[in-house]
Amino acid sequence: MTQIPESHIDLLDRPIVVMLATVMPDGGPQVTPVWASRHGNQIWVNSAVGRQKDQNLRLRPMATIAVTEPDNPYRWLEVRGRVVEIEVGQTAVDHIEALAQAYVGGPFNSANPSEERVIYKIEPTHVNVGG
Repeated sequence: MTQIPESHIDLLDRPIVVMLATVMPDGGPQVTPVWASRHGNQIWVNSAVGRQKDQNLRLRPMATIAVTEPDNPYRWLEVRGRVVEIEVGQTAVDHIEALAQAYVGGPFNSANPSEERVIYKIEPTHVNVGG
């Protein structure tokens, strides 16, 4: 199993917006800024069912996460991985609420409260670091 190095793990443990890259149906990249959290060696990303990244990750369960140090963009972490689990339901709702507390210090305010939340649990297959 590919491990995220201790030297850069703090980039995932702080509320820093990460870039999530997925693969579109035509093979092209789709990149989205997202909130993320680390759970052991997995990275969890939360979204809503039906969005483009949801469609992409269900059809092609591979992703790349990239994050840079806010005060030093030359210190960065790239994690390529595969989605090993997709979870919907209360766990996904609880996860987005925990992310909102970490990132904005309050409850999650969705533009569409009826949308169903989903977690993508990404297991690293390759890691690159800088700085």
